Amino acid sequence: MRRILLALIHFYQRFISPLTPPSCRYYPTCSNYMLQAVQKFGAVRGFLMGTARILRCNPFVKGGFDPVGDHFSLRRNPHPEQYEDELIARKFHPEAFTKKAGTHE
Repeated sequence: MRRILLALIHFYQRFISPLTPPSCRYYPTCSNYMLQAVQKFGAVRGFLMGTARILRCNPFVKGGFDPVGDHFSLRRNPHPEQYEDELIARKFHPEAFTKKAGTHE
């Protein structure tokens, strides 16, 4: 089941996604998120995590960096800064790099 799901995701990424304009509000994209979740947590839990992520990806959310966490969860990763490098952090969390925050400058 896992291999079939991964093949379907790869099919979507290669043949369907290029036909549509970029619309994912998160990094990694929702399809990459589901791919990583399935690889990390298996077909059922990975599919549930990916589906929850797709449902979160809409015009009413800010989006940003939201990697697959270390533990199964249907919610957004509460601490994405633990997984990102500084370049990504500055793009999606600029408030963390202001003088008021005082942690990085």
